[in-house]
Amino acid sequence: MKTKEQYCKYSLVAIVLVLGTILFIKIIPVLTGILGAAIIYILVRKQMFYLTEKRHTKTYLAATLMIIETALCFLIPISLAVWLFVSKLQNMNLDPQTYITDIQNIADLIHKKINYNVLNKDNISFITSLLPKIGKYVLGNISGFSINIFVMLLVLFFMLLEGQKMETFFYEILPFTKAHKKKILTKINLIIKANALGIPLVAVIQGGVATIGFLIFKAPNPILFGFLSCIASIIPIVGTGIIWAPLVAYFALTGNWEHAIGLGAYSIIITTNIDNLLRFILQKKLANTHPLITLFGVFIGLSLFGFLGIIIGPLMLSIFLLCLNIFKIEYLEKE
Repeated sequence: MKTKEQYCKYSLVAIVLVLGTILFIKIIPVLTGILGAAIIYILVRKQMFYLTEKRHTKTYLAATLMIIETALCFLIPISLAVWLFVSKLQNMNLDPQTYITDIQNIADLIHKKINYNVLNKDNISFITSLLPKIGKYVLGNISGFSINIFVMLLVLFFMLLEGQKMETFFYEILPFTKAHKKKILTKINLIIKANALGIPLVAVIQGGVATIGFLIFKAPNPILFGFLSCIASIIPIVGTGIIWAPLVAYFALTGNWEHAIGLGAYSIIITTNIDNLLRFILQKKLANTHPLITLFGVFIGLSLFGFLGIIIGPLMLSIFLLCLNIFKIEYLEKE
């Protein structure tokens, strides 16, 4: 290669890397929305192609229908969650004295059991200082979530409009042979579908099983805690434990040892194992993914991307291992 050609090539690579890094840093606040759009595109692309190629629907109309479908899939669960919380709040006693008395009673029980005063001045000051930070964090997350939802729908709309061109472009720039490109794209497709379908299914089943346990052992607000268990099931390792463990502790502190032992045993033996069994079976069956990849992938993904990390994390880890395997086959084994 001539010196001038080398200069042009490496200069172009440098420009792409520098501009790409700057752009990536700037889009980090809305990166979750963009990745969400890419995930949903993979899930609905066949429907889009069916409408445009088989049914001869206009591209704009087909893309609009896919956006409506996506919006409904997000808005219906969110609306149900809001309705559940609002209905529970409406039925709660709004007299603050009631809650102060309950808190005082629980604090007295803890003091009697372990000789520790929960409501000492230091603890109250610490909790008081945390409240503004918690409020700020919640408001920031709500606004960030809303912006990312808007970005996701907007990016998805244009992805659907330019689907074929976009796929061809990314296929051509992948630095692999045709066989390896096919492997990677197939893996991406399988993992996204397995997580997008499997994780909500596992969450609903585990939330239902947990609700049955709360009803049997007469936990307060069993439907609400069952719903919270459904959400908590996506958290790796701890999962629904962050919901049922405090309830078991509450029963124990109030002297209701029968319900404490019963709910604890039910949650450990049935609720927890249902999650592990279903999650690993579905991941292995739908995407042939090793359980450890799913476990560590979800853990990594949640810390990086929030809720969407349950899909993106295992995908990143699987692609990383697949690329290592390609490197081994192409360069190490040939030598």
